Amino acid sequence: MMRYCVFLAFTPIIMPAKSLPAAEKPEPGKQTEAALEVTTGEGDAAKKEMIHYWISLPENYNEQKKCPLMLFLHGIGEWGNDLSKVKRHGPPKIVDKKNTTPFIIVSPQTPKGQWWKVNRLNKLLDHILATTKADPQRVYLTGLSMGGFGVWGWIAAEPGRFAAAIPICGGGNPEKADRLVNLPVWAFHGAKDGTVKPEKSREMVDAIKAAGGKHVKLTIYPDAHHDSWTETYNNPEIYKWLLSHRQAEKK
Repeated sequence: MMRYCVFLAFTPIIMPAKSLPAAEKPEPGKQTEAALEVTTGEGDAAKKEMIHYWISLPENYNEQKKCPLMLFLHGIGEWGNDLSKVKRHGPPKIVDKKNTTPFIIVSPQTPKGQWWKVNRLNKLLDHILATTKADPQRVYLTGLSMGGFGVWGWIAAEPGRFAAAIPICGGGNPEKADRLVNLPVWAFHGAKDGTVKPEKSREMVDAIKAAGGKHVKLTIYPDAHHDSWTETYNNPEIYKWLLSHRQAEKK
């Protein structure tokens, strides 16, 4: 049960996507399995791919004009073709029984052996913005471990798509830090992490600050190992922090 949680490598070109019927239609307060079909490549190299994901609508969805959107990227232990694994950690675990948060929460799964791909994720985000009440000024991104790397990669490639981001026990490319000087980022890591060294988060935060960024911060848990996500996602303050940020009105 949630403590309020106030809650609450590039790919080929991806062509227009179409959504496929989910097992059931998303309902306010529930988390539902869904799928999106996209076409990658061109000409003879074109092929269809599926993006499977969970979508959870807040309880008061029908009463809202626009809702904040949170995208969650899982770790390497959850990749594959069993979507239930995505609910082991983080936001999709928290709202599995009931979404009492203000967020629309979308949690995709990447196939086994496949890193998070920005072009595929962009297509999913485009689809969610076009088919739900998600507020384009309040799109938030978070993820853990491999998903933390995915967060750093996506925000560096598309900083203008997000209002704020929370990468957990991940890392990125410090050479792209200048692209993130205006994006609020709160990174988390365990000091005793032997899987992904905390220096990975620290070097990104330091690089953003060195480039002139004033909206980035890092929390290191002194006794945490690789699992620095449980404490983070159980902290109501991170959701308050996310909701305190929004982008300027998009034309």
